[in-house]
Order: sequence, then structure tokens, then C-alpha cells
Amino acid sequence: MLDCHHMPRPLTLPRLDGTLASYTLSGRAPVTAPPGPITGRIGMAAVHVVADPRARINPTLDVAVDWEATLAYRRYLWGLGLAVAEAMDTAQRGMGLPWTSARELIERSVAEAEGVGGAMLASGAGTDHLEPGPRVTLADVEAAYEEQCAWIEGCGGRLILMASRALAACAKSPDDYVKVYGRILSQVREPVIIHWLGEMFDPALAGYWGSADRERQTETLLAIVGEYAAKIDGVKISLLDQRREIAMRRRFPASVRMYTGDDFDYPTTIRGDGERHSDALLGIFDVIAPAAAAALKALDRGDLATYERVLAPTLTLSRHVFGDPTRFYKTGVVFAAYLNGHQSHFRMVGGLESARSVVHLSEQFRLMDAAGLLADPELAAARMRRVLAVAGIE
Repeated sequence: MLDCHHMPRPLTLPRLDGTLASYTLSGRAPVTAPPGPITGRIGMAAVHVVADPRARINPTLDVAVDWEATLAYRRYLWGLGLAVAEAMDTAQRGMGLPWTSARELIERSVAEAEGVGGAMLASGAGTDHLEPGPRVTLADVEAAYEEQCAWIEGCGGRLILMASRALAACAKSPDDYVKVYGRILSQVREPVIIHWLGEMFDPALAGYWGSADRERQTETLLAIVGEYAAKIDGVKISLLDQRREIAMRRRFPASVRMYTGDDFDYPTTIRGDGERHSDALLGIFDVIAPAAAAALKALDRGDLATYERVLAPTLTLSRHVFGDPTRFYKTGVVFAAYLNGHQSHFRMVGGLESARSVVHLSEQFRLMDAAGLLADPELAAARMRRVLAVAGIE
């Protein structure tokens, strides 16, 4: 418990019904993780970027990144024993961060990782510099993937093959996906992670793998995994569908990992079912990093009670942060970093800080408090007051 003499005074927070109510912090001590590596699972956080709020740009059209704060957050995650998934949708790929900025982000992060012992990093390769349109062909999509993969490998980075809006727009059948992915996988230097991002995260990816039917989609991806297993480290499934994830991983070759992307149900899939388990590649790990590291290290020790106890309250938080419309979860990720002092401001690339209401953010504050995820409650309370004041709540 926190010293009652240092407890912040109560805040006035809007509730989910829009009414205002006094809120007193729980006094729960912040969750901390013991030192050392994580060995039994790969715990990969898909991480955000820190915008530069002082740059003289039009923030809805242009991008300016605070590189030091961005890289400092990656060092923080590596220090906890977590791995980093760079330039993914959490970093606002497809929602404000263009490939030109992502290239620099990847190059800087790979260089940073080289100076950190044991740091694990993989980076997103997609086709987001290729604008979908009626004249775009499969060959164009292949060339776009090849360009980004070559850049990342040229920097010394590992690959995460992101889903392609351009491919979703021009593919006519499952065979087109098999063709494109087969061509890219046949060229990669090291095994990659394939990312299946569902339409709840990006509506432009509806019908991915050449069908609107989940069973047909699943079979197409499983066919690719079976044929190119030697070139695939694992598959990240972001469908918020625990049963499908478990069913799919049972059919993977033994060498292929399942990386859960299920921000609604990750404790169960990571723990495993006695036969197989999921590793993790999660945007929520950016928000709950100390709890994620503490839980995974408890799992390494065989301490299931601590694993469950630490993660249980984070699940309620995650379901809120990733609530509908799910694609705006990035706002909650950056909000958490602001509350916890990892950046000095609550501004985002593309002005996306406005994508969630103050009611939503206030509920996130309560849930972070309940989960022990306010590293410095006094600082967090002061920063919450600033956000409230902007919304006219004093």
C-alpha cells in the first residue's frame, strides 16, 4: 500500500454514464518485475511512437517523432526482459505513420538493440507505401513487400510480414495470397512472423486470405504455414478469437510458434493447455509491461498463482483499451505512457489523441489504478487532471 500521507487528493472523473463522481486512488503498490530474462515464453510488445509536440508541422498531415523518447521506451521494455515488435499497427502504421517514417524508426531501433545485451527486436514489413487502387496488380504488391523486406534485412533486422491493404483490394482468390506470400517467404533470409490482422483492427483488411469465411481463411493460412514452415518462425493472430487461435496452433508444425494477438484473452492462451501454448505479440504489453514481465517470470518459476493474480486485472483493462472501435486502441496505449511518465505530453502522430473520449480515458485511469499499473500515482493523478481540464472538468 502507498503511504496515506502521500496519497493524491481525490479526482473528479466522468463515469461511463457521463455523470461526474469523486475518485480516490486505490493505494495499491505498483506492480514491479524481478530482474532477469524471460525464458519460457517470448513476450513481445508491439510498441508506440512518441510524437514531437514542438515540431512546426501540421500534425494531421505531417509526422515528427521524438526519437529519444521513442527509443528510451524500447530500452525500458528490453530492461524488463520483454521483446519489441517495431513499426507495427501499434506504432500507427496505416493510421498516421507512413513507410518513410517507419524506415527511420526501424533503422534507429535496430541500431539501438545492438547496444543492449539480449535485446530481441522484429519489425513490420508491409506494403503501406503502395496505395490500393484498380490498377494495382499482384506483381505490384510483391514488389512492395520485397522493398520493405529488403530494407529491414539490410538494416540487420528480423521480419514481421504485416497484412497488406493493397493485396486485400486486388486479390481475387485464396490462390493469389498463396502466390504472393510464397514468393516473399521463398526469399527471406531468416524465418519470419506472419501477422493476420483482423478487420476489427483495420476494416480495409476484410476478406483477407481470399474469403469472408473464417474457416476458409484459416485453411488458406494453414496451407501457407505447412508449405513454408522452414521460413516461418511463427504466426500472430489478431482476431480476438481464443478458440480459433487454440485450434490453429494445434495444427501448426512443431517448429512454428503461435504468437497470440488476442488482447481480450491472452492469459489463457499464453499459459497453454498442456499440449501447446502461445507466445505473445501484443499491443497491450506496451501498456501493462511491468505486469506482463512479472507474470511471465512467475510462469518461468512455475508459480501459476502469481501469474494469474498479476494478469487478471490487466485483462479488464485490456478489454477496455481495445474496445470498439478497436482500431483506436493506440490512443489508450499512448495515454498510459503519458500517465506513467514515459513521455512529457499526450500528443500523437496524426492528432490521434482525440480518438477516445475523456469518459473512456477516465475509465482507463481507474482500471490502470486497480491493476497496479500507475508507476507513480501522484504523477499519474496530476497528469489525469490536465487531461480533464482540457475537457472542462476541474
